[in-house]
Amino acid sequence: MEKIAKNHKQITLDQGVANQLRESALGTEPITGLTHNFYHYPARFSPNFVRQVIQNFTKPGDLVLDPFLGGGTTVVEARALGRRAIGVDINSLATFISKAKTTLLSKEDMREINKWLLKLPKNMNLHTSIDLDNEWVAYYKNINCQQTWPIRKSIQLAINNILKLPSFKQRRFSRCALLKTAQWALDSRKQIPSASEFRYKFTLNAEGMLDSINDYASIVRQADKQWSAGGLRRIKILNRTAIGIEKDDGLSGLPKPRLILTSPPYPGVHILYHRWQIQGRRETPAPYWIADKLDGSGASYYTFGDRKEHALTSYYTNTYKAFHSLSKLAGRKTMLVQVIAFSEPSWQLPLYLDILQEVGFEEHKISKLANAKDGRLWRHVPNRKWFADFQGETSSSKEVILFHRLK
Repeated sequence: MEKIAKNHKQITLDQGVANQLRESALGTEPITGLTHNFYHYPARFSPNFVRQVIQNFTKPGDLVLDPFLGGGTTVVEARALGRRAIGVDINSLATFISKAKTTLLSKEDMREINKWLLKLPKNMNLHTSIDLDNEWVAYYKNINCQQTWPIRKSIQLAINNILKLPSFKQRRFSRCALLKTAQWALDSRKQIPSASEFRYKFTLNAEGMLDSINDYASIVRQADKQWSAGGLRRIKILNRTAIGIEKDDGLSGLPKPRLILTSPPYPGVHILYHRWQIQGRRETPAPYWIADKLDGSGASYYTFGDRKEHALTSYYTNTYKAFHSLSKLAGRKTMLVQVIAFSEPSWQLPLYLDILQEVGFEEHKISKLANAKDGRLWRHVPNRKWFADFQGETSSSKEVILFHRLK
């Protein structure tokens, strides 16, 4: 566990622990392991870094909170390490993915899905006649043209057959496998695959995900033996804003989180949390159709405000509200760890830190981790989308890791 220096502004760590944290933060290897590859969510955490932070700042049975859950990396790792976890996100797609990644399947569930997969090629024949689902037609935007309609119809055929699975857990898992496959086929692709390639990839993804969730279940069950839950739920995922979270009835009776580990919205940075980009920059809300979630919101809904707004007033207003709520949830021993990027760090980072200070969080630096003159650890964002690489090195292609505690 970490030790706090007497001046309360510096966290001292053993050199070995600091080296592990730094190496994991700076790693550029592809995201793999556990259930992390169920879906490629934008601006994902490094699981290795998340694992190191949880291991070194908490113990089994402690509560870990991620108020900007995203793809669920924090809750996946927390459960695998025997910690209780709460994930919160305003985006219903994020909570859908996180639940799929952390919901364990029984042997019966897996048998049913495997039987279903055997029939899948026949049931996804493009010659099958089906009607457009009027409830979801608006979600077909930009995926119903000459090049993409075979994928759109394949998705619809798959959904029709997913509905035949007997349990909700099985249907959610299969929708997530379909979501992963459709993202592979459509999002930021220059060349759209054929329907037969899509069917093959879907089966391959579902089989691989079944292996992953089976292995994950074994790890989780072993980790849970480290402590007694005492009747408390080990994981909870809430689809809501972090603003006002301290008043949520679903959190009543829970202890203070020992760790808040998160990646909040990036000010002024263009990240699409709610759309795929089709053959260039044409956007589609199709992922919500596949996940069976409604979405009628613009990008600013998920990012605290319009990235082009003067002085980012809405962003910083909402940042104040969200972290004021988190300060009410936190305790004296709570560590807040964030990974965040800025479009213009020179003025955005100081303002961001001022807001955290105002709501009660004080920054603590770890000198052994620092790789910049400001005493902080900065990392390059790996595995960006192809169109982002065309822009070259920008301020927003670097993330900073921040450590805070209550004053």
